[in-house]
Amino acid sequence: LVSEPLARLGAKVTGLDAAAETLEAARLHAEESGLEIRYRHGSAEDLAGEGRRFDAVLALEIVEHVADVEAFLGAAASLVKPGGALVLSTLNRTPKSFLMAVVGAEYVLRWLPRGTHDWRRFLKPSEVTRMLRDGGLDVQDAAGLAYNPVADTWRLAPHDLDVNYLLFAVRQ
Repeated sequence: LVSEPLARLGAKVTGLDAAAETLEAARLHAEESGLEIRYRHGSAEDLAGEGRRFDAVLALEIVEHVADVEAFLGAAASLVKPGGALVLSTLNRTPKSFLMAVVGAEYVLRWLPRGTHDWRRFLKPSEVTRMLRDGGLDVQDAAGLAYNPVADTWRLAPHDLDVNYLLFAVRQ
């Protein structure tokens, strides 16, 4: 979802996914759109094992789905070049996130299939920050994402990390 807009802005993009079907659909769509995106089937751990490094690493809405969060975040952090950045988005483990992201998004609004999220796998910003710090990154900023159901819009909410949140971290 983010690879194509980044490529349109001129970024050299490597898209990574563990699901081969998803990648094939993304490849076809990028090709039809005339975009050059390198899609790879695999994991962050695979790329880290190859010694790959990037100016920017985006881990958006994936952390709550990986089997080994510490290994994933360690690998993602190791992919960031010195002076580079990592942008991460995930769901906080709060009662509000259970109501909004699980009950609301899956059962009431049906934006996602039921069972997409396991609230017990959500991570608090402090937990993610610690793991990124252990990987050599410094979290510089955090903001929440807030949904307005009346206007059907999303906005950055710098002081409300209760449901969805973003972290921005750099490698010095």
